Order: sequence, then structure tokens, then C-alpha cells
Amino acid sequence: AWGCFDEFNRLLAEVLSVCSIQYKSVLDAVRARAPTYTMDGVQYDLSPYGSMAFVTMNPGYLGRTELPESLKVLFRPVTVMVPDLQMIIENFLMAEGYTDALTLAKKFYTLYRLLADLLSKQLHYDWGLRAIKSVLVVA
Repeated sequence: AWGCFDEFNRLLAEVLSVCSIQYKSVLDAVRARAPTYTMDGVQYDLSPYGSMAFVTMNPGYLGRTELPESLKVLFRPVTVMVPDLQMIIENFLMAEGYTDALTLAKKFYTLYRLLADLLSKQLHYDWGLRAIKSVLVVA
């Protein structure tokens, strides 16, 4: 079984605590190479091909919860670097059929960075990849 949970730290602390207990029972069975595991009194089969869970988090944003220690120890942290936005913009424009995607991507990225640097630093402004894609889709 596989699971991927996007923005996992948006869940309430109580829900994260329950997730910790449930996921630990699965991991304990995987480590013991057991064919089954029990959760809340119900026995489940464990896939012989393995089980894995992936979570993504955006720490530092408004409305995000810090993961409890009991849950942190169950996952391996992986740090992701900031993507090359100009290259992503260029590829998106090429995929949409623009023939001069490189030049347009440079101009768009420069404008976008200038706006992010010069405009107000209020939290409701979003200069992330989703916002870039939203603007490009309309273009």
C-alpha cells in the first residue's frame, strides 16, 4: 500500500496524533515482516510488496501545525531546493506552443521577481509556483 499526503501539516493536532498511532502500527508490522497488522481491533493484511507513505509539508505558513514528535520519528526528512522558476516558465510556455519561450520566460521571470521584491511584503501576496502558473494559464 502506498499513500501520499499533500500539505500534511494542515491537519489539526488531534488528527495528526491519531495518524501517528495508526501509521506506527503499520510500520511495526513492516519492520517485523509480519503478514498482517492490527489497528483499532481490526486485522489487516500487509502487502508483501511493501508499504510506504509520503507526506509534504509547508512549514512556516499561516494555519500550519507543527508535527508531534511521535509522528516526526516515523518519517525521514527530505529537503527540497527551490526550483528554477525561469526554466519551469520556459517549459510551460513551450508546452503551450510559444515559439519564443526562452525570451518570454526571461521577461516574465524578471517582472515577477521585481514585483515580489518591490511590492509590499504582506502575507496575502503569493509569489509561488501556483501563482505563476495561474497567470500563465490566463496568458
